[in-house]
Amino acid sequence: MGQLKPSQVLSKAYRQVSIETEDFNHFKDALRTLLLTVSDGQREETQKGHLRNFLSDTFYKPYYMAPEEDIDLAVRLDKTSKSNIGLLIEVKSTTNKNEMISVGNLNRKALQELLLYYLRERISKKNSDIKYLIATNVYEYFIFDAQEFEQKFYQNKKLKKEFQDFEDGRKTSRKTDFFYSEIASSFIEEVADSLDYTYFDIRSYAKYLGENTASKKLIELYKVFSDVHLLKLPFQNDSNSLNKRFYAELLHIIGIEEKKENNKIVIVRKAVGRRNEASLLENTINQLDAEDCLRKVPNIAIYGSTQEERLFNVAMELCITWINRILFLKLLEAQMLKYHNGEQCYKFLSIQKIRDFDDLNTLFFQVLARNVYQRTASILKDFEFVPYLNSSLFEVTELESNTIKINSLSQRSELPLFTNSVLINRKEKQQFNSLPTLNYLFAFLDAYNFASEGSEEVQEEAKTLINASVLGLIFEKINGHKDGSVFTPGFITMYMCREAVANSVLTKFNNFYNWNCTSVTDLYNKIDDILQANQLINSITICDPAVGSGHFLVSALNELIRLKYELGILVDSEGKRIKKSDYTLSIENDELIVTDAENNLFEYNPLNEESRRIQETLFKEKKIIIENCLFGVDINPNSVKICRLRLWIELLKNAYYTAESDYKQLETLPNIDINIKCGNSLLHRFDLTDSIKSVLKETGISIGQYRNAVNKYKNAQDKAEKWELDSIIAEIKSKLTTEIGAKDPKKLRLNKRRAELVNLLAPQLFEMSKKEQKDWQKRVDAVKKEIAELESYFEEINSNKIYLGAFEWRIEFPEVLDADGNFIGFDCVIGNPPYIQLQSMGTDADVLERMKYKTYVRTGDIYCLFYEQGMNLLKPNGCLCYITS
Repeated sequence: MGQLKPSQVLSKAYRQVSIETEDFNHFKDALRTLLLTVSDGQREETQKGHLRNFLSDTFYKPYYMAPEEDIDLAVRLDKTSKSNIGLLIEVKSTTNKNEMISVGNLNRKALQELLLYYLRERISKKNSDIKYLIATNVYEYFIFDAQEFEQKFYQNKKLKKEFQDFEDGRKTSRKTDFFYSEIASSFIEEVADSLDYTYFDIRSYAKYLGENTASKKLIELYKVFSDVHLLKLPFQNDSNSLNKRFYAELLHIIGIEEKKENNKIVIVRKAVGRRNEASLLENTINQLDAEDCLRKVPNIAIYGSTQEERLFNVAMELCITWINRILFLKLLEAQMLKYHNGEQCYKFLSIQKIRDFDDLNTLFFQVLARNVYQRTASILKDFEFVPYLNSSLFEVTELESNTIKINSLSQRSELPLFTNSVLINRKEKQQFNSLPTLNYLFAFLDAYNFASEGSEEVQEEAKTLINASVLGLIFEKINGHKDGSVFTPGFITMYMCREAVANSVLTKFNNFYNWNCTSVTDLYNKIDDILQANQLINSITICDPAVGSGHFLVSALNELIRLKYELGILVDSEGKRIKKSDYTLSIENDELIVTDAENNLFEYNPLNEESRRIQETLFKEKKIIIENCLFGVDINPNSVKICRLRLWIELLKNAYYTAESDYKQLETLPNIDINIKCGNSLLHRFDLTDSIKSVLKETGISIGQYRNAVNKYKNAQDKAEKWELDSIIAEIKSKLTTEIGAKDPKKLRLNKRRAELVNLLAPQLFEMSKKEQKDWQKRVDAVKKEIAELESYFEEINSNKIYLGAFEWRIEFPEVLDADGNFIGFDCVIGNPPYIQLQSMGTDADVLERMKYKTYVRTGDIYCLFYEQGMNLLKPNGCLCYITS
C-alpha cells in the first residue's frame, strides 16, 4: 500500500467515537499555535520544543515525554521514566531537506535513525511495547506502525546479525553514521516500496481552523495525533474491555452487586445493609412476596430450594426481561433520532412521556406489541412516531403472567445515586442525592450515546458510546451471575468465528461442487453462480450449545456477511452486487463496519436511494442468516432472553423504512426466538441415532410440514398468527415426543417385562417340581428387579427437576433433520462451554452419568461432556471450535 491517509489507518471503530467540543477546540488552538510559532529561521532544538509543547498540550501530558539518549522525543507508556517507550519520534528542522524523508524517498537519515533506535529498543532492551515511530519536520509527518518494522526489519535475521555485530564492535566502525550508510540504508532500500506509512502535512489543515463547523479532515487529524491511536489504547466502544462505569451503575439500579465466592466473581443480591427498596430487584421481590406470587409459578423448584433463593431468581429473571426491553428501546430511540437528525419528536423514552411504571407497561404492551392500526387514538397521539417491530420481546412472558408485570412496582421511594454516578457533576445538570427509580434510570441512560453506529462528529458533550458489542459484554457479565462466568473478549470470538466460518464455507462448497479449495481466495476464483453460492452459505448451520449471551452467534453472523462480501456474492434484493470498488465491509471490535469508496463511514439516510439499498441489503442478509444459520441452546432462561435480544439488536442496527409505508414505518423483525431455546444441552431422553421414520409414518407428520410451520412462525406478522403457528409446532413436537417415547427401547422392555411377570404370576395348571419352583422364583426375582430398575429410571426422569430442562436435539431443530427425520447435524458447533468439576455437582452429576458419555469421569469436568456432545451434534467433517482450558 505504501503511503496512507489518516482516514485509512484509523480504527473504524475509533472513528465512530465522538469528540467533545471543548477538547476539539483545545486541539484546534494548540495546532494553530504550533503553525504560528514554527518558522524556517529557527534552530532545530527550538522547533522540537514547539512540537513537544503541542503534544503535551493536546494528548500527552499524562505521559513521560523527553529526549532519550539519541532519540529526539520518546513517549513512555505512563508518567514514569521506568515504563517502556511506546512512541519514537525523530525530528528534523523545517529546512533540513537532506536528512528528512519525503514521499518520493524514504531512505534518508531520519528513517535510518529511527531504524537504529527501534532495533536498540526491540533487541537490546527487549521492548516489545513500541506502538509507532514518527519522522517529522514539524510540518510533515511520516508515521510508521511498529508492526511494519517488526515484519520488515526485526524478522530479518541478516539485519539483526548486522545490528548485533555493530553494537558489539565487530564492524570497522562504531559510529552511527557507519550504521546509517553501510547497514540501515541497504536494508531500507530492500523494503522501501512496500513499507506502509501514514503521511500528512499539518499546513494543509490550516484552512479548516477558522471554520465554525467541525471538518471531518480535522477530526481525523485530531484522532491520528491522539494517544488512543498512537499508543493503541482501548477506547469507549472497545469490545475487548468492559465499560466498568456503566456496568457498575446499572447493577446499582437493578439492586445487585459483585462478590467473590470460591475464587470467582459472582453477582448477588446486595448485602442486607446496602439494599434499597427502590431498586428494581428489591421492589420486585417485595411485590412478589406481598402478593404470594411464587405459588403460581409452575416448577418453582427450578428457581431454588429455599424461599429466599426462589424470590431472588424469579425477581432477577423479571428484572432482566424488563432491562432487556428498556435497553432495546434505548437503542431504537437512538437509531430513530439519528435517522431524523435529532428531531425530538422521535425521543420517547423520557420521564416526560413515561411518567411512571404504568406508562412503561403501556409502552411495552399497548405500543410496541401492537401494530400501528391496532393502537388506540390516545396511544397514537402520545406515541405517534414509535414503530411496530413485531418482536416477541414485547409479549407478556409466561413468568409475568404467573407473577407480576412492571406496572406492579411501587413508586413511593427514591433510589440514592451511585457513589460514582455518571449523573454527578454533569454539565448544566441540577444535582440530586436520590431520584425516583424510573427518573434515575432514564437520566442514567441519557448520559450515554446508544447510537449503534457512531459518526465522525464533535458534540457539546461527547457521551460515552454504548453500542451493541459493549452492551454484549455487560449482558455476558450479568447473565453469568450464578456461576461467575467471565465475558469472552471480542478479539477471541472474532478469531474463532473467522476460522470456523471459513472452514465451514470451504467444506460446504467443496462437498457440493466436488472442489478442492483450500482458501477463501481459491473459492473466490471459482464461484460463477452468485445465486447458488448465496444459497449454499445460507444453508450452513452453526450452533452454540452453551450460547450464553449469544456472543459467538453475533460474531458468526458478522463473519458470514463479511465472507459473502469477500467472495463477491453480497447482493441486494435485485441481485445487484455490493461492489468492492464502491464499499468496504470489515469487522472491527466485533462490529460490522461499512465504508464507502472515499473511506467515509456508512450512515443510513432514508431519503437517499443508494443509502436505502445498502441498509436494506444488510438487514435482509442478517435476517436470512439469523433465521437459517444460527442456533443456540442454554440451560439459563435469562441467557436465552439475552441472546435473542442481541440478535434483534443486530437487526435493529440496520432497520430501514419500507417503501410500502411511504418510508414512514420500519421493517418488522422476524420471530427469531424459535432458533434460541432453553434446555440442558447434555440431557436428553431420545438418542440422536434413533430412527423416527416409523414414528413419522404413524403420526402422519412430515419433516417438510414441520419445517414449513417453523418458517411461517419466523415470519408471522401478528400475535394471532404467531400463536396459531406456535400451537401447531407444539402439537407436532408433542406427537413426536409421545410416539418416540412409546418406542423407547427401555419403555418397550419395561412393558415386555411387566407382561412376562403377569404370565409368571398367573395360576399354573400343574404343580411345579422343586427344581421348577426354584427356577421360577429365580426368574420372577430377576424380572421384578429389572422392572424396578426401569421404573426407577422413568420415575427419576419424571420427578427429577433436572430432567425438566432436558433438551431433545432429536426433534427441536427441523433444520438439521433430513426428510426421513434422521439427525444430520450442524456444519459448525462453536462456543465457550462451562467449566464445572463434576464432583461438585452432587446428584446432578449422577444424572449426567446415566447419559453414558464416554468422557464422563466423576473427577472430571463438565466441559469434557460438552466436547463429546459437540462432536455428536456435528455433520461428518463438520467443524468444532471451542475455548478450552
